[in-house]
Amino acid sequence: MAAHARWTEADIPDQTGRTVFVTGANSGLGLRMSEVLAGKGARVLLGCRSPERGAKALEQVRAAATGEAPELVRLDLADLDSVREAAKKVQELSGGKLDVLVNNAGVMATPRGHTRDGFETQFGTNHLGHAVLTWLLMPSLRGGSKARVVTLSSVAATGARIDVADPNFERRMYNPGSAYGQSKLANQVFALELDRRLRAAGEDVVSVAAHPGYTWTGLGSGMARSYRNRMVRALVGAGNRIGEIFIAQNARQGTLPQLFAATSPEVEGGDYIGPRGLGGLRGAPVKVRPLTPARSESLGAALWDVTSNLTGVTPDPA
Repeated sequence: MAAHARWTEADIPDQTGRTVFVTGANSGLGLRMSEVLAGKGARVLLGCRSPERGAKALEQVRAAATGEAPELVRLDLADLDSVREAAKKVQELSGGKLDVLVNNAGVMATPRGHTRDGFETQFGTNHLGHAVLTWLLMPSLRGGSKARVVTLSSVAATGARIDVADPNFERRMYNPGSAYGQSKLANQVFALELDRRLRAAGEDVVSVAAHPGYTWTGLGSGMARSYRNRMVRALVGAGNRIGEIFIAQNARQGTLPQLFAATSPEVEGGDYIGPRGLGGLRGAPVKVRPLTPARSESLGAALWDVTSNLTGVTPDPA
């Protein structure tokens, strides 16, 4: 991408005839992305945990749609049975032809907890749920046209580490920030490992990662207060609420990297898209270098195997 380019929503190609499934589509980045793509002609399937919030989001996206009407899909990433049911519903609604999967949903720096299947909440929701969803939807993605999987990482992945021997903090002391960083690094590692395996299998589907920089959405509403305070101090200095507001992007700006990842003809498999300014915290979307752990084939393979072993789901591609 040229250094002078300032990619905006106006640069999104016509999406008429394309079907997109967005997880976490009831608010924040997911809702904004759903509205924009529906306005560009795409048929958007909204993956939402809450039926009530999902219904409100559906009405909002429906009002923006210029193509086929959007649909609501019940999805709780913290429950693998729900993930399986959602995958079946998407396959049914898409007619086996899914063009874009956006792994957007997530929880952030929550107090210690577990998913319905017994996994640490953040690793289980942010990574394991999305990985299983992606694997189950691969047949529909193969049926799509120039299909893409876009997985959301975070600046919180920088400096994080994945303990493949103890991903659920069963032996380590739990820390909300460390667990969140691990889960978002896992998103990035998974995205690149998926693309490596797709290329090795000669598939047309591509996998990319993106991150929104520092974007103020509802994601942090459930985070542990102590972690949020440390995060703000690290970014803008102690007590500097004005600085926090200045640096933080709104959802409209923060959604641009994943919109670019999902629609730009410039995107290639294995790309990582993020904001261009302030150390990746804000600005127009550009291709950025994936983190070193994400480029590690050995870590990618290890995470791939651990994910399959924990969930009992056969990877696709194998």
